[in-house]
Amino acid sequence: MHSPHLDLTANVVSLTRALVDTPSESGAEAALADAVEGALRALPHLVVDRVGDSVVARTGLGRPERVVLAGHLDTVPAAGNLPARVDGERVYGLGACDMKGGVAVALRIAAGVPRPSRDLTFVFYACEEVESDRNGLRRILAERPGLLADAGLAILMEPSGAGVEAGCQGILTADVVVRGERAHTARAWQGVNAAHKAAPVLRRLDEHRAERVVVDGLEYREGLSAVAVRAGVAGNVVPDECVVTVDYRFAPSRSEADAEAYVRGLFPGYEVRVTEVVPGAAPRLDRVGGLVAALGGRPRPKLGWTDVARFAALGVPALNYGPGDPTLAHTAGEYVPVAHLRACEERLTRWLA
Repeated sequence: MHSPHLDLTANVVSLTRALVDTPSESGAEAALADAVEGALRALPHLVVDRVGDSVVARTGLGRPERVVLAGHLDTVPAAGNLPARVDGERVYGLGACDMKGGVAVALRIAAGVPRPSRDLTFVFYACEEVESDRNGLRRILAERPGLLADAGLAILMEPSGAGVEAGCQGILTADVVVRGERAHTARAWQGVNAAHKAAPVLRRLDEHRAERVVVDGLEYREGLSAVAVRAGVAGNVVPDECVVTVDYRFAPSRSEADAEAYVRGLFPGYEVRVTEVVPGAAPRLDRVGGLVAALGGRPRPKLGWTDVARFAALGVPALNYGPGDPTLAHTAGEYVPVAHLRACEERLTRWLA
């Protein structure tokens, strides 16, 4: 696919439209990565590196602090929402909210602030919307850790309503296994139906009330949900196993061990297989308070997981700040308000310049 030319001198609305109009579903970001790389290499104040389909650009001014501005290039699959269109004060289209609007803001900063008050590292990475082992930021940290080793603060340009969303929740996924005994469905009484026996597990999930945990003055509302129920091998066989997959979103004050113990404690007597656990990130408002004040408004908790957790694991305080309503992410009608694009660009430019 021919890579488009990105004009970083264009206004943030036009740049957002150009990014949306370059398809970049997870795993197919090469054309957009080429375009971003080409546009950044044309800027003499940046040193640019390519890691797979991720692009890293750095200033080297010798400032005492380095700030990372990061955003993912990929989107979920299209839902009849291409090409981009502007309707009133909104830019509609695949990824407009999550998160090509944020990428456009970061690219405008890269081009428009050649001598920032802090050294800057821009990271535009692949495969955020898919499984963690494909994540482009994870690959950079594994293959070229030096590109991020000197970061003192990180801003993820995730949609946050043009306000600060601090920290993020952790994720635990587990299979709760219910055992039965196979039989022919014509003689069902000779077996034990594992799907029927799963009713108490589902009832426990239905009756569960999410905890509200306050961290640094921010309230993280946890969530526990059944996201899949699997049973049966054939239409004429009583199933001898039923697996209920559970998704647990936990407050950043809980460790991975805490989260696992919590879920296991809800299902005593059942086999619980933890398949993934990813820690969250504490808000660290003690270390990002100055930036929060500069960006305006009161910080909110991030309900969900973002790559701020990867920076937190490195000891780098990080926050989410970008244009767009996060509840519109991945929807067919997603859009980003023009006012959010302009506000994020203006506030970050003022803070950095």
